[in-house]
Formats: sequence, structure tokens, C-alpha cells
Amino acid sequence: MNSFGIRMLISPPKYVQGAGAVRQLGEHLSRLGENAVVLADKSVWGFVDEAVTRSSAAAGVKLTKVVFGGLCTQREIDRITALTREAGADVVVGIGGGTAIDTAKAVGHACGDISVVSTPTVASTDAPTSALSVIYTEEGAFERYSFFTRNPDLVLVDTALVAAAPSRFIVSGMGDALATWYEARVCVASSRTAMAGGLATEASLALARLCWETLMEYGPQARLAAEQHVVTPALEKITEANTLLSGLGFESCGLAAAHGIHNGLTVSPRVHGKMHGEKVNIGTLAQLVLEGSSTDELDTFLRFGHEVGLPTTLADIGLIDPDRAELLAIGRASTAEGETTHNMPFSVTPDTVADALVAADAYARAFAKKQA
Repeated sequence: MNSFGIRMLISPPKYVQGAGAVRQLGEHLSRLGENAVVLADKSVWGFVDEAVTRSSAAAGVKLTKVVFGGLCTQREIDRITALTREAGADVVVGIGGGTAIDTAKAVGHACGDISVVSTPTVASTDAPTSALSVIYTEEGAFERYSFFTRNPDLVLVDTALVAAAPSRFIVSGMGDALATWYEARVCVASSRTAMAGGLATEASLALARLCWETLMEYGPQARLAAEQHVVTPALEKITEANTLLSGLGFESCGLAAAHGIHNGLTVSPRVHGKMHGEKVNIGTLAQLVLEGSSTDELDTFLRFGHEVGLPTTLADIGLIDPDRAELLAIGRASTAEGETTHNMPFSVTPDTVADALVAADAYARAFAKKQA
């Protein structure tokens, strides 16, 4: 046995993407089981109910529809797990954003050997492909990651629904996906064990890099398409980058300070109205400052953020004039035991996180003035 470590790449068995794909959901479900619990929040049910019901009926799949409460908490997981067991379901489907999908994955794990399907209606996170869920407290603060033994059996993305959503969702997804390469390269350089359970493969690192390249090339076009609610090749490419490339890249390469600082930011109630990728973008900028990244790299990052409309300053996510105590509270949460911030190749403390947030904010504000 050599000393180079075990390398792993994990992924869902099937990924389906395209305009109108939700109308094929029943056909795909029928290959996984006969009795499905489908969870989505009230607003999502308003526009997917007919397609989901009709396609499932045509495929002979029994449905139990559940209205999702809106946040992936242990209480919500337990509630839907009980309903799933009561229904005798052999498939659980999460439709909507990352929290609905994370809840479905957690329910599938709690119920044992049943199939799990991710059906995102927005391209706002890379949650759909992964074998983990982010669990929050009832107040909306990050609580923990919950890891599972396998990825979802199917990820099905309808890009017509992605295009129909407010453009803020796909832009937020770009913020989440943009972190993938920056975190992957750190974890690989430091030989960190990824969430897949081993060191990164060359394939997973290449996917993380491709994710970044796709964002840089097509992100601004995709934002404009999303604003007009139309499906274009650029929107298709960015949907894939946000969902598949980012998902495979982060899970099989690793997360670092960008997501750790995101988790730290959630301790401040002032950011709770912001989306995951919007907060991650602030974490990524702070990570780049922690790394001592070059001016060119910082400017490239900020220029992209301005082009697609991502937040780049603390004020942009609601942290207007934070005092040192608030920044240190964020720093403590960012560096809690087990946080991904510790995948950085050097020691990171609450003080260094607070300093990085201050420096990143100052640089972002100065950059914005130069661009004005």
C-alpha cells in the first residue's frame, strides 16, 4: 500500500436536465419505485402540481403530497419522515430549493433503503447532487452537516422552471458555484479528505475548474436570460455549472473557508433574509483575503460579482457597520470544531476571520468606487 492516500469521486447515478423535464418525472420515478412521497412548499406546489400529478398517474406511481415547512430543521425532517413511513413509500422526492431537497435527502436516510429524488426548481445551490444535508436551527442558524451513505438516485432539473424563477436565484447559485474552484484547489493542495471520504481525483478537480470557467464565460449572459425568463444555451450551461459541476466538485474535492465563513455569518440575524450563495460569495472573498490572493485575482472575482449582481460588501448582505463583537461572533462560528474553515493550509482563528471580513469589505468598497 502506498502513502499517497485513497482517492474518491461520488455522484448521483442519473442527472436529467432540460426545458420541460418535470413532465417526465413520473416516468423516471417508476424506475425507482411505486409509491412516492413528494414534498414541496406551498408556492412550488402551485406551479408543479399538475405536471407531477399527471406524469405520475401516467406512469402508475402512487403519490402522497406533503407541504414542506420551508426550512431544513430536525423537527421538519422528523415530521416528514413519520408521514413517509405511514405512507409506506419507497421513494421520497424533494421539489424546490436547497432546503426542500436537503430535507428529502435526510428523510430518505432516516427511512432506510428508499430511493431519493432531487427536483430543483431553481439553480440556486449545489445541494441537489450531494450525499449530505445542511441542518438549521428553528431560528435559521446553521446547526450541522448531516452525511449520508449515498447520493440521490436521480437529479431532475427543468430549466423552464429555472428560467421562470426570479433571476436572483440563479445569480445566488453562481455565488455558491463560484466558491467551488477556490475551495477545491485549497483542499487538494493541502491533501484534505473531501466529503466523499477520500482525496480528490483528477476528474473531480477538473470538474471544479470547469465550473469556474463556465461561470466566467456564460454567467453574465445567463443572468440576462434569467431576467427575461427565457431558456438559452447560456442559461442551460450555468444551470449545469450551479447544480452538477459545483455539486460534484465540492463533494469530491472539499469545502474550505468560503463555506465555513458562510456558516459563521448565519449567527447574525441580520443576514437571515439573504440567500445561501449570496452569503457564500462574501465568504469566498474573505477566503481569498486570508490566502493573500493577488490584486488581479481579487479584481477578477469582484468584477464577476458586479457583472452578475452578487453581493460583494458586508452591507450588501445586511451587515451595515458591524462592530468587533459581531465580527468575532461570526469568526467563532466560522472556526467551530469540525468547520470546513479548518481545511485551509494554515491556522484560522476568530480574529483572523474578523480581520479578513473587514479587509475584504474595504477592498470591495474601494473596487466599486473605481468602477463607478
